[in-house]
Amino acid sequence: MPSEVAMSVLPPAPLLSVDLLSDRNRTPAALLLEFSNSGADDAFIPLAQHEDFRALAGRFPCRFTTGGMSPSLEPAVVEAGCRPVPAGSLARIDRLPEEPFPPEIDWIAGPWYMAPRAKPAGSQAASRALALQLVQLVSTDADTHEIEAVLRRDPTLSYHLLRLVNSLGMGMSRQITSFSQAILILGRAQLRRWLNLMLFSARSGDEGSAMLLARVAVRARLMELAAKASGLDKSNQESAFMAGMFSLLGVLFGMPLEEVLRPLRISETLLGALLRREGDIGRLLTLAEAAEGRDLPAVEACLQGLHLAAAEFNLLNVQAHNWMLDVVRESAGGQHA
Repeated sequence: MPSEVAMSVLPPAPLLSVDLLSDRNRTPAALLLEFSNSGADDAFIPLAQHEDFRALAGRFPCRFTTGGMSPSLEPAVVEAGCRPVPAGSLARIDRLPEEPFPPEIDWIAGPWYMAPRAKPAGSQAASRALALQLVQLVSTDADTHEIEAVLRRDPTLSYHLLRLVNSLGMGMSRQITSFSQAILILGRAQLRRWLNLMLFSARSGDEGSAMLLARVAVRARLMELAAKASGLDKSNQESAFMAGMFSLLGVLFGMPLEEVLRPLRISETLLGALLRREGDIGRLLTLAEAAEGRDLPAVEACLQGLHLAAAEFNLLNVQAHNWMLDVVRESAGGQHA
């Protein structure tokens, strides 16, 4: 087949890898940018000059590795606000060491925060169970009074809901007198997103919760943006976001994902995507996971299946990380107990 032969000799696409780094306090602290050495480094220059890239570098420390970078790309990246990683300042780990890091280590990379959590107990278990119950109620279009009744059982969730309504400027013109009013003002779609994020919000005693929240926020938003860019309708874009969120519930609850999903009445399409990577949503999830793992050949294969260009995906990745910063900032404003 001539088309397959032609595709096999194409040079690798210029893909941007973005790795979330934590500081010594285990909180999101920087992004490590790696520009794939494809022999086409100059293809990254328009990205470095894009307003979204500059916005990201302006609001959050962005570091990059200089090995193999072309003489024309490095000045463009620096001019956007990024800085090279100092030698010896980065540790890449799969799990947290028992001993403290050496003093020269500023940044911690690697999936150390992806280890399944111990099953939550006490008030933390009750809070997560209520949040999961609320996700289920909203997903099945339950009556507002049912949702309100569950909200009343968790003061922290209730507080965050009212805080969100006010932070978005939605409650400024009127006084919020009930949870049902807050739900009405916020809307079901926004409420569903907020509840998904609240499941992952930082909790005491969990060193990796802030990093896990950041990761799930990027994954969900990237999948949603890629769904839109690949031509999927609004319903599938929302499903892509939800799949990104739900895909890490097994890590959060310290249980097999299938077991966590069992009580939730979600569609067979979404279930197939989450458990077997089936369909368009499953392909989007595979794409997001490949990007997180810096598996560039797998990313390229997924992009071909979704008819997305590498340059377009690079920008979507930047936009997803910009959105993640808003989520992390909101969570840090009032952490879940």
